[in-house]
Amino acid sequence: MSKAVDRTYDVIIIGGGPAGLSAGLYCARARLSTLLIEKGVIGGQISNAELVENYPGFPDGISGYELGQAMHRQAKKYGLETLSAEVVGIELAQGKKVIKTTEGEYVAKAVILAGGAEPNRLGVPGEEKLLGKGVSYCATCDGPLFKDQVVAVIGGGDSAVEEGILLTRFASKVIIVHRRHQLRAAKLLQERAFANQKIEFLWDTVVEEILGDVKVKGLSLRSVKTGDRSTLEVSGVFIYVGLHPSTDYLKDLLSLDAEGHVPTGEGMETEIAGIFAAGDIRKKAARQAITAAGDGATVALSAERFLGEQE
Repeated sequence: MSKAVDRTYDVIIIGGGPAGLSAGLYCARARLSTLLIEKGVIGGQISNAELVENYPGFPDGISGYELGQAMHRQAKKYGLETLSAEVVGIELAQGKKVIKTTEGEYVAKAVILAGGAEPNRLGVPGEEKLLGKGVSYCATCDGPLFKDQVVAVIGGGDSAVEEGILLTRFASKVIIVHRRHQLRAAKLLQERAFANQKIEFLWDTVVEEILGDVKVKGLSLRSVKTGDRSTLEVSGVFIYVGLHPSTDYLKDLLSLDAEGHVPTGEGMETEIAGIFAAGDIRKKAARQAITAAGDGATVALSAERFLGEQE
């Protein structure tokens, strides 16, 4: 049975990453009653980053978890409320929005969608079966489990290379498997990876299967150039092949693009009045913590303006 709704918020923010936390700060400072709902760790995907070096104001870097927690404390200082729950749907009722969650229903005059994105799956045999048994999407979380073992990292972007470098603190060897012949990661990360003696690279190679019964034993690989197949013995596999927006619960409410992102206008408004989107959930070019935080500020100002026009 759902919890009874005891109040209507001016704004409900769905998602507690940099976009949601920034929006929460701005909304709370504007003296709007604001509830932020997050199903996981406050800070979102950035919480998995051991060191964030490109967020302004931290010349020596800061851990992603610490950054998320600091943003949360700052917003709470001005009155932001938070709820740990998963949003499963949104209904429109008499000009208001009913947010359905695993912890009951909540009502808002305006909604900010800031749910971010989740890791893509490889979609190969063995991946789901061995999840948590050697298959991981978070080196910060699971790296210590593979002390003095050989692990593979799948991908060639910033996350793959950054987490591969992190894994060298624990693993005896880290093999980065990439379907192309050059990395897409930032040049600074590439330089660090190429200089790390614990890291090896398998170029032009894709994973066809993750092998193992009760835990990961290896990978079945194929060369995209020759078609040759091979087996690589590893104890763990860390997968970084992109992200997809967390918008499954919005499919019956909003029009989404081909990748599942929410299209927005300049003020982050969606096609439904009073519903806005910010951060990696929306259709945009750059997907960085700093751009998500900027989105959060913009969307909060738009929501404040919308509510003022309704009075």
